[in-house]
Amino acid sequence: MLTAWVEQLLGYASGALEAIRDNEHYPALMAWARTQGAEQCGGSLDMAQALAPIIWNQTPLVRRQFDCEPLAEPRPDEPCWCDSGRAYRDCCLRVELPSVVPTHLMWMLSLREWRGETLKAALESRKAPAQALLEAGIVSAESGNNGRAQQILESLFAGERDWQALAEQIEPAFEILIDLYQERGFLRKRAALIERVIASGPDFLSGAAYERLCLMHLDSGDLASAREAFQNAQRTLPDSPSLAYIEAMVLLHEGNVGKARQRAAFWWRRLARQHQADPDQLDFIAELADDPESTLAEQVINSEEALAGPLTALQALLHTQQRPPRLVLSRSPEGALLYEPSRREASLYAGWIEACEVEIDEDAALGFLGDPWVTAPQWLQGLCANPEWLDAPKVMQALTLALASRFGSLPWMVDTFFTPLAERYAAWLTQLEDAGGTFSWHDADNATLLRTGLALVIGMERGAGPQARALAQRLLALDAEDSLGLRELVIDQLLREGNDDQALAVSEAGPEGADMLGVQMGRVLALYRLARHDDARAVLGEVCAANPYIVRVLCEERPRPARLSVDMPEPGTRAEAWQYRQLMRDQWAASDGALEWLSRQSCARAGESRRSR
Repeated sequence: MLTAWVEQLLGYASGALEAIRDNEHYPALMAWARTQGAEQCGGSLDMAQALAPIIWNQTPLVRRQFDCEPLAEPRPDEPCWCDSGRAYRDCCLRVELPSVVPTHLMWMLSLREWRGETLKAALESRKAPAQALLEAGIVSAESGNNGRAQQILESLFAGERDWQALAEQIEPAFEILIDLYQERGFLRKRAALIERVIASGPDFLSGAAYERLCLMHLDSGDLASAREAFQNAQRTLPDSPSLAYIEAMVLLHEGNVGKARQRAAFWWRRLARQHQADPDQLDFIAELADDPESTLAEQVINSEEALAGPLTALQALLHTQQRPPRLVLSRSPEGALLYEPSRREASLYAGWIEACEVEIDEDAALGFLGDPWVTAPQWLQGLCANPEWLDAPKVMQALTLALASRFGSLPWMVDTFFTPLAERYAAWLTQLEDAGGTFSWHDADNATLLRTGLALVIGMERGAGPQARALAQRLLALDAEDSLGLRELVIDQLLREGNDDQALAVSEAGPEGADMLGVQMGRVLALYRLARHDDARAVLGEVCAANPYIVRVLCEERPRPARLSVDMPEPGTRAEAWQYRQLMRDQWAASDGALEWLSRQSCARAGESRRSR
């Protein structure tokens, strides 16, 4: 009964709003109520007339700079405000509405209707009720009107608001706005909102902000900051059930699978004892305690909605695949190894591309000429129906790249997809190694196999670091030119493992003049850790000559983020320095005195520069 009333009320209010916008005067609304309003009230003219003044009193009027123009409710013996000519007690006062009309209803509907300058002016007036902003923003986001949703929700979080009064819905509104900033590339706005909520929001909201900050740091690979954000969230909301699986994520990113199990078991006991979680949450945490990686992987797959079934089928397929057929290899006149697809492999790839419709970008180390996940239902179904497609290296390449682009930052997805693919790829890699000779990116179709290896390294880097490094080193041995930039990844992993001597050796073993920023800075950090500070200072001078932003971006506590594109950032740019910070600042911070030493070198060079002028 109440649901039907809500639908009637929304229909009536929407029609009334349209009438008011045509003529912002009360008589026009009453005329509409008598002629059309009854249709929205199940044919009840009395209800249509009784609702009209209630609706009018809460409707913001553009001609009044978004103020309402409320009517004074008449006394029982006075003429009714619906202009029927009858006394109020004999007219609208005797109409019983199924429930109270929400006082923010017309503001909410108006915010969903206004466009352009009118919407902007309404929001800038600061007259919209918080509940109206909240509901209009959420509804706009759910209907795909992202620009409008962002505009409205920004107004909700601007200025002084009683967020505590909106406890049930303000948190999802916060999450939606953060997601909108992420999707639309407003990273500075995202950071500012989180900072403001942490600084001035109630505990339930600042705790959610810390949790979100933790997940953001995990996405960027900044594990030290992720751990700090988690600890702050725990201090703010010590009994939040979401902390159980966020901590599991942090520990898995840190490579502590056993600790993740132990902590999940702790959380289960605590929350069960305190009755702080519902049964479904407790069941999920119990599964985390049993097998955190599989549990989180299953959650990720199930969250893919329409793709959940096909991804589960793909997982089963990959774990039952046999050894692939051998490659057909030849040699160049200089003796280098060459790979070119056989006719069968070309035919298999043709079947794949008919389903996928998106080609690999051959001019990039990683990437497609479009989004392969748009057609994912087609190619996932096609691959599971035709598992022989995986005999073609180009299909392996496309599949691995697609999976790495979507799941490569999640360590718990390694065993689900990347480990079985790596085992299959290893057969081809062994064949290349046994054949002997160089395997250059630029020869024949060699890039297909090398690109597949790079995607596997990226997919396994966070969840299986040693295996990723071992694969990267095997690829480096084949591709001496380091066309894929794998030396940087190997150095980073060695530094994380504390193998500073090996990291230094790898950093010095590449082709002359081909050092990337990450390789050079890895050499600096390795030399610093080995107490070879003079050598580190000399290499740092070369680095700063190539990229003058690196020291400042790396040393500052909260530098301005740089927007990173899909392609590699240009050498020498601030974006390149920012990317390195995202990947490796935690290692500099974890090395005693390293950031302080780095900052001093920057100050010393600045002083020398001023003296030389």
